[in-house]
Amino acid sequence: MYEQITVRTFGGPTALIEVGGLRLLTDPTFDPPGDYSVGGTRVLTKTAPTATTPAELGHLDAVLLSHDEHPDNLDRAGRALLADVPLTLTTPSGAKRLGGTARGLAPWEHVELPRPDGGTLTITATPAQHGPDGCEPITGEVVGFVLTAPDLPTVYVSGDNASLPVVKEIASRVGPVDTAVLFAGAARTILFDGALLTLNSEQAAEAARLLGARRVVPVHFEGWGHFTEGRDALVDAFSSAGVDNLLDPTFTRK
Repeated sequence: MYEQITVRTFGGPTALIEVGGLRLLTDPTFDPPGDYSVGGTRVLTKTAPTATTPAELGHLDAVLLSHDEHPDNLDRAGRALLADVPLTLTTPSGAKRLGGTARGLAPWEHVELPRPDGGTLTITATPAQHGPDGCEPITGEVVGFVLTAPDLPTVYVSGDNASLPVVKEIASRVGPVDTAVLFAGAARTILFDGALLTLNSEQAAEAARLLGARRVVPVHFEGWGHFTEGRDALVDAFSSAGVDNLLDPTFTRK
């Protein structure tokens, strides 16, 4: 069924999901490689350019923004793009900061988007935990998304999530998903003594199993210096778990 959905990845967390005639972009990041401040003397280093530009993307129906507070999820060029998008779905606090067309969704709230074919696509916010337990006062709110329609496969977009218990909760509420867009990379910084801020490769494979996913599209595992596990680690982990067949063919061919 996932032939009804296309997912194109461009590096970092930025991916274009086309489903039901709608074009949805995740976490827009287009700034060039370099150091980007995250407060005080701390920086995140972008190591590779994004493989597209806002102009090349064309029309977008909505942006699915996991959070607005970190430059590896929303940068200057990404913020400029939001002004031209009819709707940005993000966290409640992020919507207040962004204004414009941004709309905040708390976990399990949803909106319905009209589709060109006359149907609707339901976008439901899901929990996400950007670090170890209790991280929220430092890392801020983060949200994921589930995309559903009676006649379409289900898509899950994790956002920056480091918690398998969160994945278990989502799986228990939404059931098997067809396509899981998983933010991976085992992100680590000086925060929380280097604890994981996103799923590592082994956890991503386990998340795929928990979700009953038919296809996994990993994102946000490369292009930034704070990611500690890249493409090879993901392929190895999925192979060791016996679920390498779930990896999207476009991922394994790169």
